Amino acid sequence: MDGTQGPERVDILGVGVSALTMPLATATMQRWIAGGERHYVCITGVHGVMESQRDPALMAIHNGAGMVTPDGMPLVWMARRLGHPEVERVYGPDLMRAMCGLSAARGYRNFLYGSRPRTLAALAAAITAAHPGLPLAGSLSPPFRALSPAEEEAEVAAINAARPDIVWVGLSTPKQERWMARNRDRLEATVLVGVGAAFDFLAGEKPQAPRWMQRHGLEWAFRMASEPRRLAGRYLRNNPAFAWRAMRQLAAAARPAR
Repeated sequence: MDGTQGPERVDILGVGVSALTMPLATATMQRWIAGGERHYVCITGVHGVMESQRDPALMAIHNGAGMVTPDGMPLVWMARRLGHPEVERVYGPDLMRAMCGLSAARGYRNFLYGSRPRTLAALAAAITAAHPGLPLAGSLSPPFRALSPAEEEAEVAAINAARPDIVWVGLSTPKQERWMARNRDRLEATVLVGVGAAFDFLAGEKPQAPRWMQRHGLEWAFRMASEPRRLAGRYLRNNPAFAWRAMRQLAAAARPAR
């Protein structure tokens, strides 16, 4: 967690979360593209951190990423309490908007991987309308099942043939993190970014929480109310467990060294 691949890290329950602002996140990705450095980026909130508590392999994937952005306010608050007052939320949809704007200005080629064909079509239309001149290299919607090695190899070849600089991956956590780590060395794109539900939000298929709820760490409540059957179990399981473990970590950090 020494930040050798990217910005400095903050240890939050064993996950090295990058001490970021949005300008630092976009500048880091641009530096990688300019230098041909190949990395993947995990957009991580409480869900990703708690899944990593249960799965050491997933924690290793996070800690091997070029950046782990603090996608939720609880991670921002933790990072600030742990000595990084500058940290801001780097939210997946906002990072995608920012990089699409920079891509339109600087010619970075973007590729969309994940979700359903209908969502990809709506997303492509939305981001090219919002960012005229955006180089969209292509899109690919995988089947909703495990792929055979031959199928995954064919997908990798198709993505490489499109020559993207950035591959946006919308498969949800932890599937997208595993996909990026597994394919990082086979994909020629400089940056892979796992953005999960950002595809649905930017395509206009799901509503986003109001900004005031996002700023106050209440987006989980909005999303749970929007999709209770899918998300209630996740939030009710993860949020209290995260709060308890976070308080223990902060208490331990506050104790004077012996």
